[in-house]
Formats: sequence, C-alpha cells, structure tokens
Amino acid sequence: MQIAFSPCPNDTFVFHAWVHGLIPGAPKLDVTYADIDITNGLAAGPDGPDVLKISYAALPWVLDRYALVPCGGALGRGCGPLVLTSGGQSAAAGASQLTGKRVAVPSERSTAYLLFRLWAAQQVPGGVGEIAVMPFHRIMPAVQEGAVDAGLVIHEARFTYPSYGLTMLADLGSWWEADTGLPIPLGAIVARRSLDPDAVASWVRASVDYAWAHPEASLSYVLEHAQEMSLDVAKAHIGLYVNEFTANLGEDGYGAVEALLARASREGLVPGAALGRLR
Repeated sequence: MQIAFSPCPNDTFVFHAWVHGLIPGAPKLDVTYADIDITNGLAAGPDGPDVLKISYAALPWVLDRYALVPCGGALGRGCGPLVLTSGGQSAAAGASQLTGKRVAVPSERSTAYLLFRLWAAQQVPGGVGEIAVMPFHRIMPAVQEGAVDAGLVIHEARFTYPSYGLTMLADLGSWWEADTGLPIPLGAIVARRSLDPDAVASWVRASVDYAWAHPEASLSYVLEHAQEMSLDVAKAHIGLYVNEFTANLGEDGYGAVEALLARASREGLVPGAALGRLR
C-alpha cells in the first residue's frame, strides 16, 4: 500500500509502527516523505497514493476520491500557525503592517494559509500583497534575511522562531479558538474510497496506540527524518500535535473541520465543501 506523509515528528511518531510492520494484519507500506504542499498536490492528482496526510483545507478538492480517516491527523488547541515578522518589526504595530506586503506561506492549500486568509480578511486593511509559497523550513530564514516581509509558519517553528530573531505578529490558532471555540483542524489522513475505510482506520489507530504505548521505540526513526531537529524540540512537537484528536476526531474534531470548510466556502476560498461526505 502506498502512503505519503511529512517527515515531521508527529507523522513519523504516529506511523512508525505501521511502517515497521508492527501492526498485525496491516499491509506493508511503500512510504513517500514529502512536505504538505507536495502531498496536497499528490491527493489532487489522478494517481495519488492510497493513503495520505494532507491539509484539512485541501479536502474539498479530493473528497470525490478520498475519504477522511477519523484518526491519525493533527488537530488541537494552542497549536495553530504563527505569523512572524523580523525583529525590527513591532507586534504592537498590529496586522496593518502587512498591508501590501510580501508574505511566505507553506502551501496555497494548507490549513495554515486558509486560516491566514480568513484572519487577514478581518485584520489587514486593504489586504496583503504578494504570497510566496516555499517549503516551511525555508520560511523563517527568508523572513530573517528580508526576502519576505512576514512568514506563516507551522510545526516546530512555534518553539524555534525566537532563535531567528523573529517576532510573533499573530497566533492564528488562538484567533480561531477565540472566534469559534473550536480546536484547530490542521492535517488530515485520507484514504482512497476504493479501500475498506474501517480497516484503514483500524490500522492507523493501532499505530497511534503503539506509539503511545512504546514512546521510545520510534525515537531513532523520528530523529532520522526530523531535519536536524533537537530531541527536545521533536518531543515537544509530538506532545503538541499528537493528542486525543489523533486517536479519534470525535464530535469536536468533526465540528471544527465542518466549521472551517463551511466558513471558507462562504468566503469563496474553497470549492463548495461537500460536508456530507466528511463522515
């Protein structure tokens, strides 16, 4: 079975057991490691892998071929994307400093970018200027070097941005939670509709359960793919993004996804979301 997910610690932690043949009855995996912008594109194409980790924001483009798996993904509270500026900028100046500016984002179909667009529509008078899509690990250096005026960051950047001398202009997760009362839907696991959805969910959930029961077993695998990340940062990353919603979306999780896509659809930011196909 073909699968694609990011090399980030939360994904490698979650899928370690399945990748290494530790889940009884689960098929052997052929793994593609790729940033979210790439996996979003793979899911949108005609010949994508059987199972993928994609952005929740990309779901409206793929629900005709892929079903949402109710576990293994990334949702939560206090874990949303950040808008960063250089140290010379002042957070006190507010979001208006982004009017007409160049902003780096990790993917045009990422949940982070969708949240940014919803936030900017409220907070940035006149709108931002150019959007530059780049791999997420290049965004903070680009802000630091002045190649862009601001950057939208995800994952472990929540922990490491001060080391680049950057300033947090906005926490989009906090904004979303205050605005809706719901957790932030970030990354989804999807599987081809031709597969048995219950079987795929059972294998993913078993891999999550194994990861929690044997947290040290995956460390070497996690660090191998963690792009020179320190052990402490990798563990903090896992602790933040692997939570109760990873084991089961539940009503709050589904509610968050439905709220995000319905709101984005009303704003014309995504195709009419087929919300009835989410469950």
